[in-house]
Amino acid sequence: MRAAYLIRHGRAEEAFELRDVDVPRCGKHQVLIQVESFGLNFADVMARLGHYRDAPPLPALLGYDVVGRIESVGNAITHLNVGDRVTALTRFGGYAEYALAQGAAAQKIPEDMAPGIAVALATQYCTAYYMAHDIANFQRGDKVLIHAAAGGVGTALVQMALNAGCTIYGTCSSTNKVKYLKAQGVHHTINYMTSDFAEEIERLEGKKKLDTVFDPIGGKSARKGFRLLQAGGKLICYGVSSMNKTRTIFGKLKVLYDFGVYHPVQLLLGAKGITGVNMLKLADENPVKITRSMRGVIKLNVEHKLEPVVGGTFGIEELSKAHAFLESRHSIGKIVVKW
Repeated sequence: MRAAYLIRHGRAEEAFELRDVDVPRCGKHQVLIQVESFGLNFADVMARLGHYRDAPPLPALLGYDVVGRIESVGNAITHLNVGDRVTALTRFGGYAEYALAQGAAAQKIPEDMAPGIAVALATQYCTAYYMAHDIANFQRGDKVLIHAAAGGVGTALVQMALNAGCTIYGTCSSTNKVKYLKAQGVHHTINYMTSDFAEEIERLEGKKKLDTVFDPIGGKSARKGFRLLQAGGKLICYGVSSMNKTRTIFGKLKVLYDFGVYHPVQLLLGAKGITGVNMLKLADENPVKITRSMRGVIKLNVEHKLEPVVGGTFGIEELSKAHAFLESRHSIGKIVVKW
């Protein structure tokens, strides 16, 4: 089979090499999928730049979500059969014509579901569902701040928050994305390139601030978000994209310092919470939550209550171009690569 390997860290144009390798063998609790398309996530960009600690050593086969057809199933799998069309989360290995997934992280989808929709449901919407339902537990009237709201996870969170009757503050980085967020139904859009999101929210909300902050940026952004929470509020951190702006150890240490220092007593006195989300870790140690989230988002999509936005479809020969596009922060919604 063909597989696109990350062979060096750095610029997208120099990072990947297409190789012929053996098809992996299916384990007892796994399924082997013939891949139609795979998705890109910002974690892929971080791994390419050498900033993602969980990434395998070079040469590395990246990829966290795929859509395709079941080629074989492990003997412990009962909910899937050879020939089923599925979307799946992969523990790396998705940038290939065949990929393995744990059975708990693969779910059957309709035959007519578009590949971009399928991979968005697997990663971005599954992540958002877990955060919105298991952690935030959205309630009507909640005030929520969604950073990078025009991205894949951001778009999913916006749709889920609207379904729950929340008031949404959404940040983004361009006027085009502001227009996109307004079209999506975001109540208050903030271009963080021209406005300070904390000052804008404090101007509008005063002392009555936020119930939930979703932060994939980290550093100062997370610290400022925590200060915006009212009693009972939660800061949910699910990425550190600000680490992408520096390649020096001192720069990385500064990002970590900018998060701030928190003590349990501080959280207790303020009646606030901080939760970190790592879907790879969750899949390793608590896969039932992944299964529940995947089934939940597929059901809601079939019912037309969640509608992923596909921001670009690229051929495998355009993988570097797709990576560069995602890294540029000009993309909106899910980026997908097809074989």
